[in-house]
Amino acid sequence: MRSVTVFKFALQSVTAGLALAFVVLLLKPEWIADISRTTGEIRGQRDDVISYSRAVLIATPAVVNVHTAKAINSLPSPLLSDPFFKRYFADPLPATPTQIARSRGSGVIMSAEGFVVTNHHLIRGADEIRVMLQDGREASATVFGADPDTDLAVLKIELPDLPAIAINEARQPRVGDVVLAIGNPFGVGKTVTMGIVSATGRSRIGLNTFEDFIQTDAAINPGNSGGALINPYGELIGINTAVYSDSGGSQGIGFAIPAALAHRVMQEIVDHGYVIRGWLGIEVQAFARTEAGAPASVTVVNVLAKTPAERADLRAGDILTQVDDTPVADPQSALNAIARVKPGNRVSLGILRNGEARQVVVTVAQRPPEG
Repeated sequence: MRSVTVFKFALQSVTAGLALAFVVLLLKPEWIADISRTTGEIRGQRDDVISYSRAVLIATPAVVNVHTAKAINSLPSPLLSDPFFKRYFADPLPATPTQIARSRGSGVIMSAEGFVVTNHHLIRGADEIRVMLQDGREASATVFGADPDTDLAVLKIELPDLPAIAINEARQPRVGDVVLAIGNPFGVGKTVTMGIVSATGRSRIGLNTFEDFIQTDAAINPGNSGGALINPYGELIGINTAVYSDSGGSQGIGFAIPAALAHRVMQEIVDHGYVIRGWLGIEVQAFARTEAGAPASVTVVNVLAKTPAERADLRAGDILTQVDDTPVADPQSALNAIARVKPGNRVSLGILRNGEARQVVVTVAQRPPEG
């Protein structure tokens, strides 16, 4: 008898619940939609948490720590360099190494053959360079070549099964894209910071001769130099190079050399030992426009002796307005336009001399190495 009563109660409860659901569905269907949407949002928050761990997992093995050492030579005592004391010694005292200057930075493995790209300022003058991989291996590195004009250097290491970073030049960075900076800040070890692309094509920063920086607010601190700036797919988009800061720490303005430029510089160094760039032998500065609406241009302030510019009769005071069909608006654009011309080819320069428009044809030479 008791079981019959329980069964009746359960049946009545189910019937009442179905009736209530029918009434709600008929009169307030939006309640069902709200409940369903809320449940879906909660489930989405649980299952679809935004993470860039896969991108980091893909790229990090190709980002290395770069340690350099340089012997600093000095006299045994600063007093011995004073002219008063030096006159009492017939022979100059030899300089002796008294300390080792060490620095830490980062680099990126660009090919399985062992070519590592880093910043030139990081390894300049180093007597010893060692590269540490994420998997615990390390190796002595040699400088295969350098391009101070872009602050890039190519190192060579000899290790098997090296992981090379992925580059997708078809996926160009855009302002607002999420980016991750990977490096070895302050020598604490591999670190990842996140930000966005703040700007592209930044130049006239005063860091390098040739500038085409990606600007980012991802934290870039000392030791990040030479490290990787990647996109959420784990692909390299830049080589971290510098941070704009009064204190030396990150203040949300960092600069990276675009991956396409870094790869091109590396390839030319590997193929030729240097980067091929056109050169005329002129020094230019921005031309101060005296009339409203006058075209932007640059002024030739010096013509070096025995150079293509001198042979073509370019003169200090000439106003350069275009290189072939490319207008030049500032010294940087003039420098870039000339550098793109293959040495041995001829280029037509549009100039103004004493107010008269002229065309000067110059045979371009190979840009000499810095210094």
